[in-house]
Amino acid sequence: MLTSFGIINYLSAQSGPWWRVFYDFTSLTKNIDAGLHNAMSPFWTTVTEMVIVGILFLLFYAVIGLFLVYAERKVCAFIQNRLGPNRLGPFGIFQTVADLIKLLFKELIPIKNADHFLFNLAPYIVIIVNFMVLAAIPYALGLHAVDLNIGIFYVIAVSSMSVIGVLLAGWSSNSKYSLLGAMRSGAQIVSYELSVGLALATVVILAGSMQLSVIVEGQRTGWFIFKGHIPAVIAFVIYIIAGTAETNRGPFDLAEAESELTAGYHTEYSGIKFAFFYLAEFINMFIVASIAATIFLGGWMPLHFGADNGFNRIMDFIPPVIWFFAKTFFLIWVIMLFKWTFPRLRIDQLLTLEWKYLLPINIVNLLIMAFIVLMGWHF
Repeated sequence: MLTSFGIINYLSAQSGPWWRVFYDFTSLTKNIDAGLHNAMSPFWTTVTEMVIVGILFLLFYAVIGLFLVYAERKVCAFIQNRLGPNRLGPFGIFQTVADLIKLLFKELIPIKNADHFLFNLAPYIVIIVNFMVLAAIPYALGLHAVDLNIGIFYVIAVSSMSVIGVLLAGWSSNSKYSLLGAMRSGAQIVSYELSVGLALATVVILAGSMQLSVIVEGQRTGWFIFKGHIPAVIAFVIYIIAGTAETNRGPFDLAEAESELTAGYHTEYSGIKFAFFYLAEFINMFIVASIAATIFLGGWMPLHFGADNGFNRIMDFIPPVIWFFAKTFFLIWVIMLFKWTFPRLRIDQLLTLEWKYLLPINIVNLLIMAFIVLMGWHF
């Protein structure tokens, strides 16, 4: 009889790394596609597949959003030496569900002097942008809604559209608090997008591709944060800082400064429309963390060091989808610590950090990475 390592060696000889056989979702998606093609016409097959993917992303959006709200409350309570939600359900896990039900049934308060069309459109723009970015993220081997050959460019371009929803919300509310919050958010997002883009471009130079699946595959023998030397580490740190600022989270939450602007750009929103903005903040945090995990920490790729060895084989036993979400939630935890550890910056301090420090460092770091790749000094 074959031992476990004998089976692994046999599978590796047949079709590459053994975990590709056990953890590859490609065969599942191909079988579903083939079954639908056999049951209906190509047009209705495409429509059905789009509906299935849409429903799955809606469920994913809701579950991740509710979980992150609960996690935020628990992390905040831990840092402040409190218990957090602990009454509704075991460990308070149903508290966020109760809050969601409350928001769904709360009255939508009309704003008399608001631009009603733009006021109602703004939260949907923010939500749609989130779904468009989530579709481009590779969650596991073969578990990828759309794999574009310009994946990084697509993510940067689409995610920048969220500022349109924020500006529309602030302007259409006809409120000075909302307008000030929207203007702050616009300046903040436009500024920190530069650092996010340059940090990702640093890894694109190292990977030699903008396709997310190719970038993940390039980290089979080691994650880019290790293979790219110090410039990759610097790019990673800058990306986390700039990504936190771009999502309007503390200590960069000037757009929602409660002590100054009530609730910022969504002050006048209520009910489900407020819930859209509230959940979008947490999904944006998930997107920032998942992109960082994909680009710098190998995405769904297990932790490997160099050529095939015993350590790499042990790491291969952990399913890729577990690797992806473990890395993502670890980075989310780090971003949450930022909010509950550091005091809020002033608007001048926030912009000074970007234009006088992060951006120049990023440009120099990009040039250093290009030189390292040109000389072939990377692993």
